[in-house]
Order: sequence, then structure tokens, then C-alpha cells
Amino acid sequence: MKRVGKPVFFIVALLIIALAVTSIFGIHVQNGDNTVTYLKGVGDIRWGIDINGGVEATFVPDTDEQVTQEDLESAKETIELRLINQHITDYELYTDPANNRIIVRFPWKSGETDFDPEAAIQEISATAQLTFRPGAEYETTDTGEDGQPIYRTPTGETAETVLLDGSDVESAEAQMYQDPETGSIEHVVALNLTDTGAEKFAQATSDYLNDQISIWMDDVMISAPVVNDIITGGEATITGVDAEEATTLARQINAGALPFQLTTKNFRTISPTLGSSSLEAMMIAGIIAFVLVSLFMILMFRLTGFVAVISLIGQVALCFAAVSGYFPAFNSFTLTLPGIAGIILSIGMGVDANIITATRIKEELWVGKSLDGAIQKGDDNSFWAIFDGNITTIIVSLILMAVFGPTNILSMLFGASTTGSIYSFGYTLLIGNIGNFIFGVGTTRLMTKSLSGFKPLRKKWLFGGAAK
Repeated sequence: MKRVGKPVFFIVALLIIALAVTSIFGIHVQNGDNTVTYLKGVGDIRWGIDINGGVEATFVPDTDEQVTQEDLESAKETIELRLINQHITDYELYTDPANNRIIVRFPWKSGETDFDPEAAIQEISATAQLTFRPGAEYETTDTGEDGQPIYRTPTGETAETVLLDGSDVESAEAQMYQDPETGSIEHVVALNLTDTGAEKFAQATSDYLNDQISIWMDDVMISAPVVNDIITGGEATITGVDAEEATTLARQINAGALPFQLTTKNFRTISPTLGSSSLEAMMIAGIIAFVLVSLFMILMFRLTGFVAVISLIGQVALCFAAVSGYFPAFNSFTLTLPGIAGIILSIGMGVDANIITATRIKEELWVGKSLDGAIQKGDDNSFWAIFDGNITTIIVSLILMAVFGPTNILSMLFGASTTGSIYSFGYTLLIGNIGNFIFGVGTTRLMTKSLSGFKPLRKKWLFGGAAK
């Protein structure tokens, strides 16, 4: 057997514990009135309508012009893109051409406390027409909830001239910038312009050098910087926004503007089918089940069972991390009841993988193999059984995600909410099985071989063999 260094067990175990703690609690730092999130935790998960309830709204076009079915479908696609950009899969969205309206249902966002349906639908129903205009002339002033002024309705030259609009923006991203002198953190929206937009922006910054160019979202001025240099790189930033505003603004710009203004005809709160109390009961039951499984593994397989428990903790942590948006490359995900079922099923397969390996090692010890030989033989004999079971489940998960994703032909047959729930099940099942390969196969074997290098632990009965 190829030896593994003794420190490997402690390094791997500490990394798993660190992942578990940070994926559950996240890392949040208070910066003045704003909370800066470095790593998301369970509290940042967006729960589905079936768990946390949600919002239902009916939109009608606010225009005197004739609205065709194609116009309604275009507006629907923009709203749908905004929902997908927020990684909401548990939603229902459809048009009603006969009554000239759009109906949408979607879950509350994570951390929602006010449960105000009217406020919840503002982000997805905003026209979101981004414009760059000369000067900063405005007609009216309101006061926001934070006491700061809000400038509305461009007037004069600012109203007459549009230098760039949303179609000139290729992508938008919310970013953080730290002032090197003061150390304060500023939130911005970084814009990458199209080739045409870059040319327009270079011309605009040349024409209005040392003057203001204001940036507007619909009729609200969100920034009015002074142009200090001619900008030719095709990049621009929007400042003067907090973390939540930057994220919302970037999403709206990426989704594009609605073809017409929408008016909310009616809205209501949707009650959850499960409820927060039932979710808490489910979480307590899950913890109790995990403790009982852990005791069973340790009593049955001793040291290999103890190692398996540590690996299972890592697998559970990975499932939470993949849903909450813990990893920067993977954004948050709407977790529904079927999604929870996918996590539970994948953890069951993780337990099974560890049992197969521990049993193979135990069998080899009982037929007289040396400790190192039994561990190596047990690992080799168990790998393909674990691989076959998990790879077939991964294939099924990918099929579920491809066929029952948020936007596909089956959404028209069964409804977006139904297909979104099945997609959630496939996603969590996929992540859990990938975690099974990482932890149930990878870390379990590393830690087992590492522990076998400690002389006090080189006793066959600790690995399931006969007590001598």
C-alpha cells in the first residue's frame, strides 16, 4: 500500500471542519450600516414557495398603444431572464393574451422580514431603461428611506439627449472597490460596453470632458460623475450605490429593459405548503438522523466509521455551499422540498459508499490479510461498486436538469413551478453525488491510510478486524 503522511488526516479533517462551519454560518462583516458578505451560509439560501411562501402578481401594460401577443411574450422573456439571473427556479410565469396580462409567482428572497409583496415585485417589473445623458438636470426631488435625496425626471438638455442606452452595454457586474487611502469599501456596477457602445462612450467623454454625464435608470438619476478623462477602453462604472442596489442594478441591466411599462393590477402573498415551523422540525430530525447514523458507523466499523462521519460532514457542507452561493463561481439557488429530498438521497448514497469500503476492509482483515494489505484491497474492491452506483445517478440528475429546467418545452406542458421543483431535485442530487466522489471516495481513503500510519492505531480490531 502506498503510504500517506501522518499529518494528512489532520489537514483534511481541519479543511472539512472549516468548510462545514463557513458553509453553515457564512462570513459576514459589518461595514457601517452595510453588511459585507464574503462567504454565504445557510441563512442566505433562498427557499422555494413550498417552504417559505412567496408572491403572486398580475401585470398589465401601461400604454395606450395596441399590445400584441408577441409584445407580451417579449416582456415575459425579460421578466423570466430577471428571475433566472436571481437563480430562482421555483417560479410560475405565463401570459394571458385574452386579458392582456402577465401572471407571475415566485418565492420570497432570503432574509425577507417585511414580506411586502408590492416591494418584492418592483425589481422584476421595473422597466429598467438605462441611459447616459449630458448634465444632471432634473425636475423633482424625493427623499429615500435612508434620508438621501432621489432625483427624478430629466429635464432640459439632460432630457433631450441620450448619449448611450442599455443596448450599448454588453454586461454588468456588481463589484467592490476599496479606497487605498481611507480603506473604505465602495460598491460599484462595472459595465463592459459593446464595440458600438465603446465608440459612443469615447465620443461622449470627449465632448463632455470636465462636465457631468448623468446615469439614469428609467426616470431616476443614480449617478452623475464629472468626466475627468476621455475613456476609450469600453468600460464604465456606476457609483453611489450600496451592495444590494449594485446587485439589483447589475441584474436589471443584464436582463435588459421591458418593451413597455407594466402596471401591477393586483398582487397577493402565497402561503407556504410546509411553513417555517415544519422546516425547523425537519432540520432537527435531520440532525438527529445524522447523529444516529454516525453512532451506527462508529459502533459497526470503529475507526473507519469515525473517518466516514468526518467525510459525511464534508459532503453535507458541500451540498449547503452549492445551494447558498458559497462558491463565487456558482451563484445561489432556490431550494425546494424536492431539492431537500435530493440532498437527503445523496447523503444516503454517501453513507452507502463508506459502508461498502469499510465492509471490504473488514472482510479482508477477517480472512487474515495484514492491515495495510486489507486497506489497499478493500479500497480497490469497493471502488467500482461505488463508481457504478454514483455515475448512473449523476447521469439521471443531468437528464432531470436538462429536461426539467426552468425554460424548456415541458414548462409549457406542466408549468414552470413543477419543472423547476424537479430541476431542484436533480441539481442537489448531482451536487451530492459529486460530493460523494470527493469525500466518500477521496478524503475517506486519504484519512484512513493516514491514520494507519500511527503505531498506537495499527490494531486490526480498530479497523473492523477480530479483537486480539
